[in-house]
Amino acid sequence: MKKTLIVTTLLLIQFSVFSKVPDEGIWIPLLIEKYNIKLMQEKGFRLSAEDIYSVNRACMKDAVVNFDGGCTAEIISGEGLLITNHHCGYDQIQQHSSLEHDYLTNGFWAMSKQEELPNPGVTVSILKWMEDVTEQVLSGITEDMDQRKREELIASRILDIQKKAAEGTGLRASVRPFFMGNQYFLFVSEIFRDVRLVGAPPSAIGKFGGDTDNWIWPRHTGDFSMFRIYAGPDNKPADYSTENVPYKPAYYFPISIKGVSEGDFTMVFGYPGSTSEYVPSYHVDMVKNYLDPKLIAIRTKKIEIIDEAMNSDPLIRIQYSAKKAGISNSWKKWIGEIQGLERMNTIARKQEFEKRLSAWIESDEGRKARFGDILAGYRDLYPRLREYTVVNSFTNEVVYGIEAVSIARSLRTLSGLYEKNTENEAVIKEKSRLIESSDGFFKDYNKETDIKLFAALMKMYGEILDQKWQAPEYLRLKSSCKGSFDKLAAKLYKQTLFADKSKYNAFVKNFNKSSVTRLSRDPLYLLSGDFNKFLSQKVLPELAVMNSDLQRLNRRYMKAQMEFDTSRVFYPDANSTLRIAFGKVKGYFPKDAVYFEPVSTLDGIIEKDNPEIYDYNVPQKLRELYLRKDFGRYGQNGKMPVCFIADNHTTGGNSGSPVINADGFLVGINFDRAWEGVASDMAFNPEQSRNISLDIRYALFIIDKFAGAGYLLKEMTIIE
Repeated sequence: MKKTLIVTTLLLIQFSVFSKVPDEGIWIPLLIEKYNIKLMQEKGFRLSAEDIYSVNRACMKDAVVNFDGGCTAEIISGEGLLITNHHCGYDQIQQHSSLEHDYLTNGFWAMSKQEELPNPGVTVSILKWMEDVTEQVLSGITEDMDQRKREELIASRILDIQKKAAEGTGLRASVRPFFMGNQYFLFVSEIFRDVRLVGAPPSAIGKFGGDTDNWIWPRHTGDFSMFRIYAGPDNKPADYSTENVPYKPAYYFPISIKGVSEGDFTMVFGYPGSTSEYVPSYHVDMVKNYLDPKLIAIRTKKIEIIDEAMNSDPLIRIQYSAKKAGISNSWKKWIGEIQGLERMNTIARKQEFEKRLSAWIESDEGRKARFGDILAGYRDLYPRLREYTVVNSFTNEVVYGIEAVSIARSLRTLSGLYEKNTENEAVIKEKSRLIESSDGFFKDYNKETDIKLFAALMKMYGEILDQKWQAPEYLRLKSSCKGSFDKLAAKLYKQTLFADKSKYNAFVKNFNKSSVTRLSRDPLYLLSGDFNKFLSQKVLPELAVMNSDLQRLNRRYMKAQMEFDTSRVFYPDANSTLRIAFGKVKGYFPKDAVYFEPVSTLDGIIEKDNPEIYDYNVPQKLRELYLRKDFGRYGQNGKMPVCFIADNHTTGGNSGSPVINADGFLVGINFDRAWEGVASDMAFNPEQSRNISLDIRYALFIIDKFAGAGYLLKEMTIIE
């Protein structure tokens, strides 16, 4: 496969080097030389574009990994040592935890490679190269083609490109759309399957401040954890084995402990998940005024119930810590998103843009023919799209929020195999899979908590969604208990086999044709099946059609915007592919007469110290280090820096991303955004949009002085 850039001939992607390049943005590494490097150097960057991305020599991209599909991590030693966020490794830390070994509370540190803990199923991917394949995908495809045939042809071409790129290489190839389907890039990556936990601070450091401080600046969270990539003797990906050896990377990040100051250049390099910068006002209205409020309401109830359970029992706290973190992270972000969109008057601003764009379109017959129906199309489509999207999202929040109902869905495949008289080998394999997965499920399951969630979420489902959008089995249950789900829940959980591990495993192990009948009488299996059937028949088909129509409108709307503003270099929305964002360390004014400095210190941790509150109970050893000012070479001017902010454009998926200084050295680990700027997924606010990063010096201080795992620093290249 040819690895050099194929420059697309599409007019809309072509820009003059003199075009206006915004400071904000989530940029494609392959195109840094063309669009960004000059501005980056003007801001202080002292390296070249090839130092960031190259297929000809080792570079930064070789040290940036996609961590388990949802976060970013970076390689910091020649022995495959990774550092990422504590919250990115939280599931693994939690899964290794028990009452006897409570790594969430006490932390974990392997004092040798032999003590590092395997994590089955966890993977990291390293990009080998990327390539513009727009012409291969879109050649001969026109806007007047039938939409379904168009999509099928594009999908077929993408599969062919991916197959040819990966064939015989052991690599994974993926083609992703950019600019709402106006451009396509191929990504070829190496996937490593043996990833071991090396270390994590206690939650009182790694999750300091908990949900209260989440999305908030000033921040004092030591949000990091460490893993190691293992490979086979040939340094290639391999399944877990005691014979595997630490991976030898092509490149790893040197670490600077010189620190950062306001105005310093920073670059974030990672895998941002999803943004919607170029959507119309109708989309923002749907999210802000309809979808977010309903999702916030149901997650508020989930958090209330889980919090009460976690505070009542140390074991439940361990079982539900990771679950609660996942629920509350988006919950709080949505709250801030609504406030941010309101503060920036985003809907009105987009409406004003749409008026100007419409006038431009109407002033030319050719443009009217190509783009004249787009805004009217949005106006007609979004009322229905909004309704179906809310129903689908809210119903899934209910189904997946009740764990026994969720696991009941997992038996549908096994039941289907028996109904189709599938050969025994497939049945045995599915039984084994279900029993194996049940170990992890029931380890972190509490029946009484789930009963409370069932009663509360069933009640909310009936109150928030119109009756026409409620599944028939739900309506039957609601009628049978006259809306009193508390009593009904206790009854159903006595009848079901999905709330007890021994019952569940025995049932799966001995599953036969008569078990299909038994399943059909289980109340939670019936409910899960009916939810699934209702969505599949009444919601998802219509939603698929509307989303297809929306995709066509979006693609043309994106093209219209790019032709309308030819002086601007557009950056593509995030789509979980490798990107860079750059800016400077910078404070901000959150409100009138208040200025937030860009660096926080250990002083702030001690100020918040409260032994009565789990999230603010500072470990005694950290208190002692602070009192002695025993910061070693990591402190600065008698202070121990903890976190800093900058105006880099980041989003979900950038968690764990390396924050790199002007010399290409690692100075921080990105982990969050400031509350006032969380609406940046749809509207970046340069005055208040700030990414929050852990100062790498604090991580090294914790590893060395607090954990006594200083041997790890010997692997690293540390720049004094």
